[in-house]
Amino acid sequence: MSHTTTVNVSGMTCGHCVSSVTEELTDMPGVQNVSIDLNAGGISEVTITSTLTLDPAEIGEAVAEAGYLVVSNNA
Repeated sequence: MSHTTTVNVSGMTCGHCVSSVTEELTDMPGVQNVSIDLNAGGISEVTITSTLTLDPAEIGEAVAEAGYLVVSNNA
């Protein structure tokens, strides 16, 4: 069974930002796919599909590792 988690991330402005966040999130156990709706300079929506239920704190840490901030979590 797959789980979908959506979080809002601030600070992303370009394709490099998207690839950095995608790379950190896909390194998390169980993550199958990361889809990012980039809103340059605003709040971007990040949708994560995974085989496991993801811990919101771990998502926040992965996004922070890429240099960005989760501003809300709709898990």
